[in-house]
Amino acid sequence: MKRHQLLFTLFFLLSTKVFSQSQDTVYVRDFVQPGTYRNCVEEIQKAIDACKERGAKVLLFEKGRYDIWPEKAQRREYFISNTSSEQECPSKVKTVGLLFERINGLEVIGQDALLMFHGKMIMMAFDQCRQIKVRSLRTDFERPTASEIKYVKKTGDGVEVALHRDTRYDLADGRLHLIGEGWESERFHCIEWDKDTHFFTYSSGWNTLHKAKAREVSPGIIHFDTPASFQPKIGNILTVRDIIRDQVGMFIKETSQITLQDLHIAYMHGLGIVSQYSTDITMDRVRCTPNEERGRILASSADFMHFSGCRGKITIRNCRLEGAHDDPINIHGTNLRIMEKTDSHTLRLRFMHAQSYGFTAFHAGDTVALVQAKTMMRCKTPYRVRWARKLSDREILVSFTAPVTDDFEIGHDCVENLSYTPEVHIHHNYFTRTSTRGLLVTTPRKVVIEDNVFEKTGMSAILIESDAEGWFESGPVKDVLIRNNTFIDCAYQGGPGNAVIALNPSNTVVDSRQPVHQNIRIVNNRFLTFDYPVLFAKSTHHLLFSGNSIERTHTTSSLCGNKNTFYFNGCHRVTIKDNQWSGWSEQPQTVIKNMSRKSIRQEGTVLLEQ
Repeated sequence: MKRHQLLFTLFFLLSTKVFSQSQDTVYVRDFVQPGTYRNCVEEIQKAIDACKERGAKVLLFEKGRYDIWPEKAQRREYFISNTSSEQECPSKVKTVGLLFERINGLEVIGQDALLMFHGKMIMMAFDQCRQIKVRSLRTDFERPTASEIKYVKKTGDGVEVALHRDTRYDLADGRLHLIGEGWESERFHCIEWDKDTHFFTYSSGWNTLHKAKAREVSPGIIHFDTPASFQPKIGNILTVRDIIRDQVGMFIKETSQITLQDLHIAYMHGLGIVSQYSTDITMDRVRCTPNEERGRILASSADFMHFSGCRGKITIRNCRLEGAHDDPINIHGTNLRIMEKTDSHTLRLRFMHAQSYGFTAFHAGDTVALVQAKTMMRCKTPYRVRWARKLSDREILVSFTAPVTDDFEIGHDCVENLSYTPEVHIHHNYFTRTSTRGLLVTTPRKVVIEDNVFEKTGMSAILIESDAEGWFESGPVKDVLIRNNTFIDCAYQGGPGNAVIALNPSNTVVDSRQPVHQNIRIVNNRFLTFDYPVLFAKSTHHLLFSGNSIERTHTTSSLCGNKNTFYFNGCHRVTIKDNQWSGWSEQPQTVIKNMSRKSIRQEGTVLLEQ
């Protein structure tokens, strides 16, 4: 009898566990099967909504292909930082393929499923969620919104090109038109990939082709009647996309504790993965790279990972970031300009950059700093927000718990939200094939950038700004460690001083006694560079460059004509020591400006004053 009771108890417990697991998991297969090649956006959204309704812990995909079109997808009005102006994109209503809204404690397991998107849309949005993990998914677009065009032959009257098989087109009125699933490119940006150097540089090639008379030689092969002066390099590839950022790749809005892991993102339209006013974000083994099977070289029409006004800790590790038309990683806050002091406690503030506005930048209880635009200095005494009220998409009214002093310039100085500034750890990542920077970061909290490889970034591999004049991206840094990284042939087409690492705040008043950035250590890195400039620093206090290896390569000759290996403007307590130099035919030189020789301790270079 006891034996039967024991068996019954075991059976009951096992059955309860299996039942509990089935209740905790929502299976996408119960809503739609993969491999149908039809629009399954409604079915997948129903599966997501079922997770919310049941309080499920897991959303499980079967391996296979799922096609997602804009038709019947969710629509939401989202104001997204660094995307588009009122004139560029008047409506902020976005199309969302997979919408996770106010969902907590969910793990999305893809089992290597492929989500194939069509048209233009945000692939996934996480809106006011908590404790989310997404892993083992692949995403791509059937017709990416960027086109790829390869020069294949020069002829007596022009040039022939081969269009990548994903690049759809039409010939009308003797001109080539780049088209897609429900769209046609109209305002172009073109970057050219060099087959020999693998540099990714701005190009006017498409401007010439777009204006030239075109005819089809065979499917995908187009002949252009170009001027005799047009002599492109055969084998090079043009990457051409529309400049309007009307959608983004993914959107993480006001969400906390989210992890993206083991994802392969083959293409994103507009800005990439945008995290906005979110907390504790981890990107682990996320590959933002073109689909090798499709033979493409471009994986995003702008940034890969963009963080605006986030807090907690941002961790980016073991990621491969290859083939972006803009910065692979950008982390910043937003400075709003002071337009009016309406009473002793209240300021009227304005979003200044054309492409960043409309989102909630301040909350009751936030700590903020007033920032002097000319010097980029934060005020010594922070303020606490009592309330914030939206006046329009551009302007907000913010009241503080204490009276606001009058030591600021109306119409110029700014307010920065210190509560929404993150700690950052970026390690063991690989950056390449971008025409701009590798990494931008501005936050007053601890930043560690280590064990990464930056290969052939068009501009500075690492750029630290702080800006109240252009993009209004806030945040003088206070604690940055850059160590054990490898930099390979970076800054071939620009950046401050054409330097591999640049510290370049926007202050117009440069005074070594009023530094913007502080406590930056660049140690034990390896620089392989074809050019002279290595470090450009402006208005930085306590700057250490030590234990680094700097090797000259022969990828190409110097492109900028600038022989300043180190350039310091208005800096204080700079130390250069214990570095190793190889392959240099002449002694490196250090140039200082707006600072005394006593402000720098250096060895191994020639010191010059400007």
